[in-house]
Amino acid sequence: MFFKLVSGLFATTLFTSVSFASTEPPADQISPEAGEASDKVSIVVTGRATDLIGSATAASEGIVGKVDLEDRPIQRIAELLEVIPGFIATQHSGGGKANQYFLRGFNLDHGTDFAAFHDGVPVNMRTHGHGQGYLDLSFVIPELIDSVSFAKGPYRAENGDFATAGSARFKTVDTLDAQFAKAEIGTSDYYRFVAAGSTKLGAGDVLLGVEARYDDGPYDLSQKVRLFSGFAKWTGPLGGGTLRASATGYRVDFRSSEQIPLRAIESGQIGRFGFFDDDLGGETTRIGAVLNWTDNSPEPLNLLAYAHYYDFRLTSNFTYFLDNPVNGDEFEQRDRRTVVGGRIDKRFNAHVGVPIEVLVGAEGRYDFIDRIGLYRTAARDILSPVREDMVNEGSAAVFAEVTVRPMPELRIMLGARADAYRFDVEADLAANSGKDSDAIFSPKASIAYTPFEQIEFYANYGRGFHSNDARGTSINIDPNTGGAADRVDALVAGTGYEGGVRARPIPGLTLTGTYWWLDLDSELLFIGDGGTTEAQGPSKRQGYELGAFYQPAPWLTIDAEYTKSRGRLSDLPDAANRIPGAIEEVIAGGFVAKYKQASLAMRLRHFSSYSLIEDNSVRADPLTVVNARLEYRIGRIELAADLLNVFNARDNEIEYFYASRLPGEPAGGIEDRHVRPIEPRQLRVSAKVTF
Repeated sequence: MFFKLVSGLFATTLFTSVSFASTEPPADQISPEAGEASDKVSIVVTGRATDLIGSATAASEGIVGKVDLEDRPIQRIAELLEVIPGFIATQHSGGGKANQYFLRGFNLDHGTDFAAFHDGVPVNMRTHGHGQGYLDLSFVIPELIDSVSFAKGPYRAENGDFATAGSARFKTVDTLDAQFAKAEIGTSDYYRFVAAGSTKLGAGDVLLGVEARYDDGPYDLSQKVRLFSGFAKWTGPLGGGTLRASATGYRVDFRSSEQIPLRAIESGQIGRFGFFDDDLGGETTRIGAVLNWTDNSPEPLNLLAYAHYYDFRLTSNFTYFLDNPVNGDEFEQRDRRTVVGGRIDKRFNAHVGVPIEVLVGAEGRYDFIDRIGLYRTAARDILSPVREDMVNEGSAAVFAEVTVRPMPELRIMLGARADAYRFDVEADLAANSGKDSDAIFSPKASIAYTPFEQIEFYANYGRGFHSNDARGTSINIDPNTGGAADRVDALVAGTGYEGGVRARPIPGLTLTGTYWWLDLDSELLFIGDGGTTEAQGPSKRQGYELGAFYQPAPWLTIDAEYTKSRGRLSDLPDAANRIPGAIEEVIAGGFVAKYKQASLAMRLRHFSSYSLIEDNSVRADPLTVVNARLEYRIGRIELAADLLNVFNARDNEIEYFYASRLPGEPAGGIEDRHVRPIEPRQLRVSAKVTF
């Protein structure tokens, strides 16, 4: 009933998708109109209010700027990705671990088919100890993000590995208008402090920011999240261009309250927020440096170099006593590596009968993984290794995009990308060691047609890919059973198609709609939890996205979106070809209103029931949650209150279906839904002082 009432508030705007161009347009500021009441203030909208007709490449690309991001009530940093229509970021474990992501009929796990970048540096971890493409954004300080640009589908040549379903690029600020310090306190022993400021240093500006957070969480097992993140950046002139040199430092340790079997809740054995293993948790360290130089010409050359050190440890137990009735099924995953990489790209214009715009570039990355392991444990003590490896993985790519304008109302973009990979695995079991290499070519094409000033149509095609875990390319022996194991393809291709439209029927209103298809050659994945591979077969996905952004008055913005996806495993019969965990429908929307020194923001997020098993006989329950944020400014002081899960929904944030065994249950275990309840209503209040 509640969902019908809330969704009805957005019914008038649920007929297009909130999606905008991935290029970074200038910020829009809509000034108060003549006669507007003086006690209402203008909302600055960066990106979303920009008229992108005539410049966008696809209906499913977009950008959201700093001011819009600050107005969103969020529980976790990864929820900033929910500015992407249809994107869902949830959590099935402790607060120090990468989120679980969903988009366009993909259960993305921790990032397998979605790529993210922080100041141009790829965040996804390939051949990771916990999951391929592991995407942990917890090191990001949200107050220092200038914009988030996104692109769905494999249509852009600059995006390579993992960018089949989409990609996002986080860009940090160069300077701040004023220094600030912010303290936040919330229910369940939540404490957060963040401070940042910038000042002149030599010929440029230096920016410094720090974040410290402690969070026990509402679960019966206190999470004890202890997080520290630091960021430093120098921006200044160098050699006819601008140099941005930055460094990040991040450390977190935590305990995990994992998903739990539904039968244990329903029987009263444990409560909704209960647990069975109090030894679970982990820690992560990340230290990095980035150099980015861009010349100041109208046709810029961009140079990027980066390096970072990463250390990860995670203890989990999903099946309890199914495999080992004596010591339990607890296991630990470790990952320690150094990553170096870089990129060069150049933009220029030419005129060959018609005007053309060209982007050419190259990039490379090398992962020196000196320890990646899976171990059987009890009370966090190692009992025996499942496998332990050293891996060197390198890749190089070249890419190009050419945009031609044969007539003023028509733009044609042709692109291509070529990637080459080299894998070198040294395993503790010699039979699983080996070297491999692979390459893939990815063509791209897009058309934009503007028959009228207020409407534009798009057609997009692209081939993309995700890499598989290097250990899967050399495996011969299953480390769990000792039997034979099948190798996986190193690179898995995906082909996408899309048609879309963007319209601005009246000032301040942007409507977009998209229909898309995506075929993935194979969903073969290395299963980090078992140290082996599992074939999920080729797949086909399709869907549509509808939404709107509207600023009816300078003091009010409203947005809403509806997305629907259909995913199937294409080599299985219709009766058993669902993709487990693939969310099918997403509804989201919200508003921001400002009055004098006060502002109010509310957001709704809903995803529908989805299949948990291939034959669709078991389905997850839907989730609906509303978050709100109230701010009030008094001079240089900003007071805010975030109310998360306003109506105290008792839905599940994530659900799985598999067999587990609790003490006293049959040796073969019991197949059951395993759930992680959404956190109950929480209040967080903060005070921010600028000086």
